[in-house]
Amino acid sequence: MHADMLGDDDIFSSAFCENSEKLINVHLFALAAKYYSLPNLGVCTPLEDMLEALKGDSEGAAGIKPDEFMNNKKSHEVKVMSELVDSIANYYGIKQVIDIGSGKGYLSSFLSMQYNLKVYGIDSSSSNTNGAHERNKKLKKHWRAYQSRGRENFKSQSLEKSNRPMESEINCKTINEELLNNANSLQNQDQVIIQDLVPSFGCTEMATPETNTETEADLVTGAQSHETKLSEEVLAVLNVLPADAVEDFYSSRYNCGELCEEEKVQRKMTSLKSKARKSSESNLYFPLTSCITAETELSDIITDLEDCMMVGLHTCGDLAANTLRIFTAKPEIKAVCSVGCCYHLLSEQFENQEECQDQVWGFPMCQYLKDKGWCCGRNARMSACLLPTESLFYRAVLQVIIEEIYGVTKSDRHVGKTFSKSSSFIDYVRRSLKKLELDDSKLPDSCIMDYYEKYKHRMNELEAFNMLKVVLAPCIEVLILLDRLCYLKEQENIAWSGLVKLFDPVKSPRCYAVIALKNQSCS
Repeated sequence: MHADMLGDDDIFSSAFCENSEKLINVHLFALAAKYYSLPNLGVCTPLEDMLEALKGDSEGAAGIKPDEFMNNKKSHEVKVMSELVDSIANYYGIKQVIDIGSGKGYLSSFLSMQYNLKVYGIDSSSSNTNGAHERNKKLKKHWRAYQSRGRENFKSQSLEKSNRPMESEINCKTINEELLNNANSLQNQDQVIIQDLVPSFGCTEMATPETNTETEADLVTGAQSHETKLSEEVLAVLNVLPADAVEDFYSSRYNCGELCEEEKVQRKMTSLKSKARKSSESNLYFPLTSCITAETELSDIITDLEDCMMVGLHTCGDLAANTLRIFTAKPEIKAVCSVGCCYHLLSEQFENQEECQDQVWGFPMCQYLKDKGWCCGRNARMSACLLPTESLFYRAVLQVIIEEIYGVTKSDRHVGKTFSKSSSFIDYVRRSLKKLELDDSKLPDSCIMDYYEKYKHRMNELEAFNMLKVVLAPCIEVLILLDRLCYLKEQENIAWSGLVKLFDPVKSPRCYAVIALKNQSCS
């Protein structure tokens, strides 16, 4: 069908019966849905074009492979989005990033590790932020061994290149042995383990100028400048954590025994450099727990708020809309990159007759749709959610069970993501009943399976229904995303805004980002 024909709405209306309004032409329905999807509307900015426009003189950072500590989907999302975020940050010359709805901190930690950005990850779930803290601690725990191995590899490669013995290594070994012999306080087994783990740590500062004049910072910098010579495993962690992560270890080693004047001078120089490095080090990640609304004052959460950008990777429901509102209201936030999800959880201003004047709604955002009193409705928003057919079938049969067995037709409680955690239909039903606070002891397994067998033959119908949802979902998403884009276009202090397809939709179906950049003169 030609594009000029597709532009006629009358053609698409014939997909439905004029009297009953039932779908009678599935093929035409699919064509209409495709025609009104984002790829066909021509409103998206290619990611490559945006990266090219933002590109400065700086080269990209050496690659940490995120798939080493994330699944394939998350790895793809984090790698692509972080590259764009870094480009925007460089464009504005900013180092602070606020990750809204940061979850377990995958994007936040990667931005800080790979791109040396200071990231505040804000999530309403304390379990998520606590998990992010633990994950950071584990990274730091293993960092010493990786850094030591990387340093040793760099030294050994330098040794092979120069083809001569490294005297500093011999001196370091001698000093280590003397310190250990004189250290009466080092009885703690953990400290001895650390000594074994990092056999040459701190030795370069105590070596004489004739043997080695490199400081710890110089050595790390040297190792990083020779990244191509290091193994990928070591390279990844050399780029991951700040070099002052072992600062506590210095004090435990050097406080034992008398030091000569030269060693005291060296120690003071090392301390000064460590402090200077720490003050200039910006690649930090701070997980914070807070519920973000449109009225949230970021300065109450982040005391050192400065010029920054705001990001959100699959921010849920109203959080994506509120992210854009905060961006437009706060002069410190120079840019925003938001990928939303969970459209079914959006609050709608015109969905219910009883309208609360003071409430800030997730949809619509733009004045154009507000003036028209536009409403999607829950059914449409649910159609934008992509769920496996079997999950839909489980939920449909569950609804029959709770209506017929428990007499419940409506509940304020939600089943949530029970399907992905269930080993069978019986397990799914029992988990769901517990979440709904219904007594599952009155329901034997045989009864549950009877319901399953009764409706199993209708799985094909549900499959067809789900496929129609899959076809329609992009159209619902278009409406929500264009509403957000129009809202940004209505603001006066924004230099550019657009929709960018960030991810491969096969790997990550929610692949579109709403991006906006403020005028550089805004303050």
